[in-house]
Amino acid sequence: MAVAEAARPRGVARLRAGWALLGPAFVASVAYVDPGNVAANVSAGARFGYLLVWVIVAANLMAVLVQYLSAKLGLVTGQSLPEALRDRLSRGARLGYWAQAEIVAIATDLAEVVGGAIALNLLFGLPLVVGGLITGLVSLVLLAVQDRGGQRPFERVVTGLLVVIAVGFLASLFVESPSAAGIANGLIPRFSGGDSVLIAAAMLGATVMPHAVYLHSGLVRDRHGTPEPEGRRRLLRATRYDVGFAMLLAGAVNLGMLLVAATNLQGQQGVDSIEGAHGAVAAALGPGVALLFAIGLLASGLASTSVGAYAGAMIMQGLLRKRIPIVARRLITLAPAIVVLALGADPSAALVVSQVVLSFGIPFALVPLIRLTADRGLMGADVNRRTTTVFAAAVAGVIILLNVVLIALTFTG
Repeated sequence: MAVAEAARPRGVARLRAGWALLGPAFVASVAYVDPGNVAANVSAGARFGYLLVWVIVAANLMAVLVQYLSAKLGLVTGQSLPEALRDRLSRGARLGYWAQAEIVAIATDLAEVVGGAIALNLLFGLPLVVGGLITGLVSLVLLAVQDRGGQRPFERVVTGLLVVIAVGFLASLFVESPSAAGIANGLIPRFSGGDSVLIAAAMLGATVMPHAVYLHSGLVRDRHGTPEPEGRRRLLRATRYDVGFAMLLAGAVNLGMLLVAATNLQGQQGVDSIEGAHGAVAAALGPGVALLFAIGLLASGLASTSVGAYAGAMIMQGLLRKRIPIVARRLITLAPAIVVLALGADPSAALVVSQVVLSFGIPFALVPLIRLTADRGLMGADVNRRTTTVFAAAVAGVIILLNVVLIALTFTG
């Protein structure tokens, strides 16, 4: 009895210590449930029903592997992915690499700010430009939390927003359950014409996010430093749980978006936009569910634009060794999104296109990550196993192949 009583506090303490190590992956996972996901997944469900369920499942499994490799790189080397690349690229290559990463950052911010603007329009009737400016301003406040309070308060705020996102987008599944047979049928990999490939590429770009790959390596480095080998084993084990839990939640939210659209919106007119989907959800499931949908979208825009700006700053600092004021950094990527809103472009179409742009940036993050984590000279005893490298290379190959097909479809109409 005495032994059991003595062991219990140690077990509780060990459990609490383990939970305390979680967090970085939840910040990175916000990138996987941004407004671009909403547009791509709602479009997929409304237009093709359950056909592309397999894309979400496959993309989420890819994300688990990719994010773990990114975190492992940061823990083992004490460098973020941009820093590791900086040390291995010439000046010209480094500048070119940074330029493509900035284009990806702008596309990321476009999706997130536009999504926040749409949410504020749905909730309060604000003009999209005003909503975009408010979204950008709130993201500055959230970034200030990280800048002044440190990473852990930022993690708590972002994780709280992630919970709001999950509730907002999964609530409707409890009102109208999706078809189990439809979900099972959707797990069979296939397409239905060029449009389904385009949507699949957008879904992939919205799920395996380049800036999340860059960011995660820096997040774990900043949280845990560069631990000694014994402590590193424990941290790598905790990181697997961190990534697994975070990606499970993000994957459930993404799947929930598609299932809601496939169950309630398929075949209806005008529901391939977020605004149309919101109206259709209100008509089919009631104003309460539609309100949760809009709140989830707003939380998604606010959290993801903050994380995206944080990632952009880390990429610039890592590749160029340049740090610019947070306000200036925020304005650089915010301006294009505000211009798009001011010009009156279709916001939902802009969201989907932004995700396609992101899909082209994925190989620039994945290929170096795989090569670095497979380098024994860099990673030592924590180098990837051969099977891990093979699977990771297959993931990169599938993504690159899908992008080549997308280019061909674009040029052939």
